Amino acid sequence: MEQPEWRNLKLLLERPYKNDNGDSIPVLFDLTPEGQQVNEPGKSDNALGEQLRRIFIERGANFFDGKALDDVNGAPKEEHHEDGGAEASAREPTATMSTQELFKMRMEIRPQLFTALGEMTQAKELLSSLLSPLSSTENMEHTDSTLRSTQVTKPISIVSVQAFNAQLTIGGKDEGLRRAAGIFKLAAGSMERGRIRGEQYWADALKIRKGNWGLIPAPLPFGSFVGKGVDKTSRDFLVSYGLEESPATFRQRAIGHLTTGDFGLGRLIFPHRQNTRLRVLINTADISGAQSLSHNSIEAIDEKTLQGALQSAQREIVDTEIFSLLVREASHLPTVSARVSERLIVIDAAQGMELSFELSDGQLVPGDQTTTASSECDLVYHCLRVLLLRRHAHLKYHRLGVAGVARLAIPPDALIPPLLQPIIDLLQYRVFCERIQNELNKVTSALDIAGIQSSLSLNLVGETGPGLLNMFTGTVDKAIGGERRCNISQPHRSIDTSLAIIFDCPSISGNPDDIFHPQLCQLLKDEIERCLLYQICELGSKLYDSAGGTWFVDLDRCVGRWDGCVMNFRISFSNDFSIDCLIFRVERADGSEGKLDRYSLGTTDMSLLSWVEQQMQKEL
Repeated sequence: MEQPEWRNLKLLLERPYKNDNGDSIPVLFDLTPEGQQVNEPGKSDNALGEQLRRIFIERGANFFDGKALDDVNGAPKEEHHEDGGAEASAREPTATMSTQELFKMRMEIRPQLFTALGEMTQAKELLSSLLSPLSSTENMEHTDSTLRSTQVTKPISIVSVQAFNAQLTIGGKDEGLRRAAGIFKLAAGSMERGRIRGEQYWADALKIRKGNWGLIPAPLPFGSFVGKGVDKTSRDFLVSYGLEESPATFRQRAIGHLTTGDFGLGRLIFPHRQNTRLRVLINTADISGAQSLSHNSIEAIDEKTLQGALQSAQREIVDTEIFSLLVREASHLPTVSARVSERLIVIDAAQGMELSFELSDGQLVPGDQTTTASSECDLVYHCLRVLLLRRHAHLKYHRLGVAGVARLAIPPDALIPPLLQPIIDLLQYRVFCERIQNELNKVTSALDIAGIQSSLSLNLVGETGPGLLNMFTGTVDKAIGGERRCNISQPHRSIDTSLAIIFDCPSISGNPDDIFHPQLCQLLKDEIERCLLYQICELGSKLYDSAGGTWFVDLDRCVGRWDGCVMNFRISFSNDFSIDCLIFRVERADGSEGKLDRYSLGTTDMSLLSWVEQQMQKEL
């Protein structure tokens, strides 16, 4: 069977140096960025022939024969250099050694060879004697006389040297004992510290439990065996300091654990604590535009004790929960506007009053000197905590329910008592009372200037103590209310006027403060005008009783009639409630009305009723 042609093809192992056309294959040296091949410069046959020709010219025709002879004889080569160190252009051929030269070389080498033979013989005998330990002394006699064995003993050391060596040995042993004693001392100290830490751990746990804090065992690690008979004792306790009805998010964050290692980090560790506190800021502006900023006072707690650390951590988590509820309710306030950010809530609570809630760093609060502490901010802060407890009680009531009554697990938002709205109502009521107080003070001062006696009694909080507490603890929202009473009287007069104002919070009554204030001012003006007109009417009746005069009050004026004359008295008020009185006289003949005189503040030092009496007597 014939083999294929490619099987009969023989491949050479040498490197190909010619292509199929018989041309030499150039050696690639480099490639340019443009892709052009750079080959190594090749040597042509003409160059090789030129180099061979130069060898025969410079070295002679028998150069290769002399080179081979030198390699065989091992003759040294001599190079002739000129004085400048340049190599000679021609070399002389080396001749074959003669018989005399060989004899001379023999005489020089022979003594050295005999010396080497003797040294090797002695080394051989020495090795034989050393390698045969059982050899007797007789064998040693037959050896060369130059080889003998000698026994050397160590001399006894000096006494002082022996003592020094003993001290070194004992000192080394003492150092080892001291090191071992130090190790045992460290181990004993570590065990004692562990015992003290263990006793302190259980003592702290008992103190926390005695303080009625939640103390629960920590969960076992993942994958632990919990079968029957397994040792479940553990020193890992978790301290829960959150409120019972708080959301799960805050209860999970209100977790701490006792320290089992070094007490340098504290006896309690709170992994989720952020060291923040809730600050209540109230910015008020008076009539002149001057602003005053006040904040609530932050009570410093000693956190070195267990009770202090837990109280501080609980205040922080309660403040955080209150702030989260305030953020939720701030966007649904019906009567005010609010601006909410991540850690700040600003509410325009009332006219000239701005209420702010800030979740600030607890470490920076005591050193703040830009604001002053006020009792009003403290009241708002503590009211928020009471309202939070009311909210939790309401949620617990709906969660547990009553026996036999089915209730929702979570009541709707409309039924949950709010936190922010009662605070807004309280601040609005305070501003409302201040504005009423200012208006009544203007009225009483104007009456005093006019010579009319008046008294002002006020009761800002009309509720009883239990009723006031029920506003913050009851389930039904009730607004705070009060009463103000203004009595206007005059000596030797039979008419006394009593003006009583009973009011509630503006947000509950449905009338904003800006709408109620003008109505109140107009009401005060009308009531004071009516009172003064009746007193003028009584005064005129007494003076003109003999003249048969008739006096009465007609709407906004007091009219007096007697023979041939009719007088009209009108009362008017300026912006600051200063009282003005105008007297008009009507003649029967033509019925024209003419102005007689006017009473105003600063025109006379007499009181209003005295001036009116004087004018009546003139007309009489």
